[in-house]
Amino acid sequence: MKAMLAILSNALVRVTGRAVEAPTVSELLIDLSEYVSLVSPAAAAAQREPPDSPPGGGRELVSEQSQRPGSPGARVVLSRSFADFTPRATFDIKKCDLHLLEAGPPLEAELTREQGLQYYRTMQTVRRMELKADQLYKQKIIRGFCHLYDGQEACAAGIEAAIKPSDHLITAYRAHGYTFTRGVSVRQILAELTGRKGGVAKGKGGSMHMYAPHFYGGNGIVGAQVPLGAGIALACQYQGNNQVCVTLYGDGAANQGQIFEAYNMAALWKLPCIFICENNKYGMGTSVERAAASTEYYKRGDYIPGLRVDGMDVLCVREAARFAADHCRSGKGPIIMELQTYRYHGHSMSDPGVSYRTREEIQEVRIKSDPISMLKERMLSNNMASAEEFKEMDVAIRKEVEEAAQFATSDPEPPLDELCNHIFSNSPPLEVRGTNPWSKLTSIS
Repeated sequence: MKAMLAILSNALVRVTGRAVEAPTVSELLIDLSEYVSLVSPAAAAAQREPPDSPPGGGRELVSEQSQRPGSPGARVVLSRSFADFTPRATFDIKKCDLHLLEAGPPLEAELTREQGLQYYRTMQTVRRMELKADQLYKQKIIRGFCHLYDGQEACAAGIEAAIKPSDHLITAYRAHGYTFTRGVSVRQILAELTGRKGGVAKGKGGSMHMYAPHFYGGNGIVGAQVPLGAGIALACQYQGNNQVCVTLYGDGAANQGQIFEAYNMAALWKLPCIFICENNKYGMGTSVERAAASTEYYKRGDYIPGLRVDGMDVLCVREAARFAADHCRSGKGPIIMELQTYRYHGHSMSDPGVSYRTREEIQEVRIKSDPISMLKERMLSNNMASAEEFKEMDVAIRKEVEEAAQFATSDPEPPLDELCNHIFSNSPPLEVRGTNPWSKLTSIS
């Protein structure tokens, strides 16, 4: 490894004319990729395939760059094609803590190259979308409540990778990540945050109320989505469709009485419900140690089996969620998962997030446990992708988010006469809370 670092450092010095000190191979590759073209040995004379060729099909990874003004010497050309990459690899993952289970998820997880790139794209898109939402909120373009999900991306990506699109999911108000993984575009999410008619809920739901097929939204009342999730699981059981409902809540909501009532009914009726506590260590500004006599949330169901999972590792989350889904589909009833994760922002945008925890604590998690960096390093160190690929993906994601933000700030707001629409799914009654659906509303402000 040291020899490889030295070789790459010397190459970068020759190409850029500057000395560098990068601690890892991947960081050096990223720096070097700004000046390097990656082509196959015969590609110099061969015609390049179209850019939309599918990954893994032998298409060459090509980066065409003209020589930069003032850059010394000729370009360095390295040979690489998609056929050179490792198509799949197996990784050791952290063992889950178990409650009332004789066996748990596997201690190894297989990852294909295509899966890895997909998980990376999902998590990086959610990260960039949330950072853009932070920026728009500080510019006072987004108003009201706004709870960001950056830091917790492995939870959403891992769960979605383990369940089917026909399965159901309901969560709390920190819902942007799940809205995206359930199929809603960044454009529709940001437009909803800015209250525009092009938003997923036509600008009338905001941050906490976004919906999609088989996704029952973020919910603003703390813990109230948990009995709703148990009800969705009851519907799945009643219809016999072999579907499950993933019901998410936070460590702050874990002490709500209605959650234990939902546990009880789900256990009595053996409902196919996966109760998931996203334990990000703080309920608003209160640490879990100060809020709960027992912080072993995976044991809170008492008579319901439970798992405690590393929520910062997308592979660990995927394997645990797959195990939980199989448990529910086999008719064994509900199961509880505790995902140990971390949020980088405060509880909401009104919370700076550093009055009850230190900046050093947040930075330590970013350095040691960031879910995106962890997946990226795994793939680079096992030759499953190149630094240039990740860089190109990052550029494309940034562009997508920027274009979505431009739409979210230019799309018109919904007209006033839309206010009373979509209250009922069918023909509305004549009077709805004192409003007449045939009368035109006018603003008096």
